[in-house]
Amino acid sequence: MAKDKTNVAESSTAKSAAKAPPQPITMMSVVAPALGWLVPGAGHLIQKRWGRGLLLMLSVVAMFVLGVLMEGRVYAFNTGDILDMLGFVGDLGAGGLYIVARALGIGIGAINLATADYGTKYIIVSGLLNIISAVDAYDIAIGKKP
Repeated sequence: MAKDKTNVAESSTAKSAAKAPPQPITMMSVVAPALGWLVPGAGHLIQKRWGRGLLLMLSVVAMFVLGVLMEGRVYAFNTGDILDMLGFVGDLGAGGLYIVARALGIGIGAINLATADYGTKYIIVSGLLNIISAVDAYDIAIGKKP
């Protein structure tokens, strides 16, 4: 019985060692996720994935704009509260939208409305969706995803 367990462990190790070698770094595998982070959906658009790129662009921008219209908070870098730091990471994921919002001073004031908390969550989730989108653009660029 113990011998069977050993064979199972060895066979799973052999399978993982037999996987394809890592993909070489190409220009597209660097540019697609970087551009996709900066401009939501652009990583897919430069790879001619028009439907997915436009859908992601529309989704991320709409969520960010709705969050701002609800007077949500756009977090700045902060070493104080852990939740503020996590909010900053989520917001930063929105890329260019975050940079423009911080430059224009949008979302900096105190939360005064009941909907502002929902707006803050919309902004954070738009950034997280954009990060997932950039990772997806990278997977397409290296051929991991058709």
